[in-house]
Parts: sequence; structure tokens; C-alpha cells
Amino acid sequence: MRRNFVLSLALVLASGASGYLGWSGYALTLPAATAFPALWSKAQSRQAAGLVAAAYFLAASRRLPQGVAAFYQSDIWPGLILWLTASIGFVFLHSILWSPGRDNWSALRYSIVMIVMAVPPFGIVGWAHPLTAAGVLLPGWGWAGLAAMAAGLAIMTTRYWPAAAITFAGLWLWSAAFWTTPNLGQHWQGVDLALGNSLGRDNSLVRHSDLAATVLNQRRDGAAVILLPESTLGFWTPTVERFWRTRLARSGLTVVAGAAIVGPGGYDNVLISISGHGAEVMYNERMPVPGSMWQPWLSFVGRDGGARAHFFANPVAPVGNSLTAPLICYELLLIWPILQSMIYEPDLIVAAGNGWWTKGTNIVAIQRASAVAWARLFDKPLVMSFNM
Repeated sequence: MRRNFVLSLALVLASGASGYLGWSGYALTLPAATAFPALWSKAQSRQAAGLVAAAYFLAASRRLPQGVAAFYQSDIWPGLILWLTASIGFVFLHSILWSPGRDNWSALRYSIVMIVMAVPPFGIVGWAHPLTAAGVLLPGWGWAGLAAMAAGLAIMTTRYWPAAAITFAGLWLWSAAFWTTPNLGQHWQGVDLALGNSLGRDNSLVRHSDLAATVLNQRRDGAAVILLPESTLGFWTPTVERFWRTRLARSGLTVVAGAAIVGPGGYDNVLISISGHGAEVMYNERMPVPGSMWQPWLSFVGRDGGARAHFFANPVAPVGNSLTAPLICYELLLIWPILQSMIYEPDLIVAAGNGWWTKGTNIVAIQRASAVAWARLFDKPLVMSFNM
């Protein structure tokens, strides 16, 4: 009995370390998450397997309570509640599908877990997915690399786990020795902002004039498209459109920036493509942040509001001569949005976020690391823009 307790405690601690290191905000640490399937499969009971899963998930998402407290300008309790609530699906699946023994059935069960945690509804909070490490271990392999990564993670739950672990370790060392960051999109430029929580809330022409000046002043030679963060344009109105079209009229420049479009029942979190010739909505966010943005329960109580989730809509968007895979903020933490986009063979990945509420945390760093990993896996250029 004591031996089982000690083993379970060791597995929980090791699983927490795997989540903590893997999701520390550096792309090259992502492979630490590959230890989790082996630790989960070694659990001595279903309850112990749940604890191992909880330790991994809670350690990986440890900065969430602090970020939520900053977003709502409240104490830590709302963040703690969301943190624990979000872990329920992850822990539930890993508890239900755990089985004693380390055989082929374990591999099958974990494969089911990987798939279910990657797609809605569980995939809506499918953070910290070990598959993300594929971009570090197998850069440039694309779909074959994703399949190989999934197979390796499944093997980690069987008695052949030492072979998979040694392979992962070797690939990790090789990748660390020869690591290169993704290329920037040709003629694209991402511009970061540091406007805090005023971005998107100050919709005055003075603010838009300052933003336009920033774009034109920071434009590099050869840049034809500049990416700005999520929410940069605030509420999208005809006045805002006219202003930006006028400012860009003689620049030959296209600006892609975040905005909100209010409609019946709620609003859409979007990316707008603007030039002197016109403006259009190029992307509707597929998965806004649950709770703070996406609030589907409001319709059941007869209330309007919240961001609409477009789920599997518009996975790619044309901008000029490029076909882009757009991702907005929260989507960078998930699996299915990027994989759905990659089916259409885009030319580059475009990632925009508004992370002012994450100050003092590593959430934006994790989002950046995830974007880098996926770009390296599929060998795609990557353009990013964040506001802090």
C-alpha cells in the first residue's frame, strides 16, 4: 500500500514537472510534454491516473488564474475557478480511458484521448496538447511528422516506451543543436504594440491616427502587408474604414488588423484587410476565449452578447497573392484550428493576439512557442503581432 502511494506521488510530481517545463514559453522545451503519456499509463489505479492528468494540465496552465484576475480586475478566485473547471474535461477523459497494464489497448486508448482532446467539444479547452511538440522534434515533416508524433506518444503508453523515449530524446537533442526559427512571410511584417488594455477600447480618431503613424513609420523596406494585433481597430465602423483607406491611399500598403463587428445577438472577433483600394473582413475567429468572450449560455437565458464562435468556418484567407492560415490569440493554444487550416496548404501562418491581460505571465510566450512549433512542422513562414 505504501509502495503504491509513493509511486503515485512520484508520478504526480513528475507529471507536474512535465507540464511545467513543456509549457514554459519556449518552443524547445515543448518535448518535455512527451513524458506525460508514459507517466499516465504507469498509474496504479483510475484515481491515480486522474491525479497524474490533473498535475500535468494544472502545471501547464498555471498562469491562467493570474491572467483572469488581471482581465477582470478582480481577485484570484474567478481565475482559480476557471482553471479548475477547464481541467475537468482533460482529467475526466484520461481517467475514463485509463486501463491497467501496458499493452496495445493502452496505445489505442491514449490515441482516442489525443483525438478527442484535439477537436470540439473537449478540444475547446484542449490546451497543452503533447502533439504540439511535433514541430520541435520533426520540423518540416508536415502531416507525416504529425502521424509519427502521434504514434510515438501512443507507444509511450506501452511496454515499448523506452524505445519511444530514446527516440524522442535523440530527436530533441538533434533539433536543439540545429534549431532555426520559421521564416518571415515574404513582403509581410508584424508590428507589436504596447498599449495595454486601451487597445480596442479607445476608438477615437486620435488613437487611429497614432496607429496609422506607427504603421507607416515602422514599415520596413519591401513590406507590402503589415500585421497588427487583435482588437487594434476596435469596433469596425464606416468612419474607421474611411479613415484607414484614406491614410493608406498612396502608400501601396495593406494592413491586416483585429477588430470587432457588432451584430444581432453578439459580435464577431475578426481580422480586417485594409488598403487604399478597399477593406474586407478576411477572417472570423473560429474559437474565441470561452467565458470571457464566447458565452453560449446567454442564449438559453434570453440574453444577447458575447463573441460568436465560427468553429470550422474560414480556415484560410487570401491576402493579396498569399493564402494565409489566420489564428487569433486563444486559437494558438488549441490543435484543431491550425490543423484544419493546414489541410488547405496555405502559404503562411498569420497569428495575432492581444495579451495585455497576461502581463507577468508566460501565456503570450506559450502562444508564440506554439505558433513557432506548428510553423516549423509544416515548414511555413510565420508572421506574428501581439499587444502587451
